[in-house]
Amino acid sequence: MKNDNHPAAASPARIPRGEARTRLLDTALRLIREQGFAATSVDALCKEAGVTKGAFFHHFDSKEALGAAAADYWSETTSALFAGAPYHAPADPLDRVFAYLDFRAALIDGEIAEFTCLVGTMVQETYGSSDAIRDACNRSITGHAATLEADIQAALDARGIGEPYTASSLALLTQTVIQGGFITAKAAGHKGPVLDAIAHLKRYFAFIFDGSAARADTRSAA
Repeated sequence: MKNDNHPAAASPARIPRGEARTRLLDTALRLIREQGFAATSVDALCKEAGVTKGAFFHHFDSKEALGAAAADYWSETTSALFAGAPYHAPADPLDRVFAYLDFRAALIDGEIAEFTCLVGTMVQETYGSSDAIRDACNRSITGHAATLEADIQAALDARGIGEPYTASSLALLTQTVIQGGFITAKAAGHKGPVLDAIAHLKRYFAFIFDGSAARADTRSAA
């Protein structure tokens, strides 16, 4: 990958190094979601973050290193959001799974860059050019999927459902559908496709667990 490794003379006011790293990462999350990884240059990133290129290269060896770190930072920041979300409240594990999907649908609001996924965006651009970014994005996506496995497994066990359904494959399916929905939403220019995808995923889960896809539309997320 391109390595902008010639820091320019400092122009922004000097800020604490730890704060500079956080500013760079926060700015990277926004810019990459708005315009993609390739279009986000080190110069533009530093300008938007209000830090020098010297500060950038103090924290990151290259733009690629920044991309991998941004994926990990995305995981850290979103993990806190999901850990405190209300979908954990229902007593029934299947209700928690449906509440999770309802929560994901509720997050689909605002501009496309505001509700789509940083790591999904980056991996589409870099999967063949950067092992480091691809692996970081994979850790993020599969790591989040893994947080759903316990509830899905409990729901399977409660209903005596086994192969070919597994908690790990169904958990990963949720991310496959949502990430695919983000792509089609970008192509369409609106959120409709991803909301439809989540609604159909709920019906598929209802068919597996309850034997009727129609029950997905009547299940309460409360």
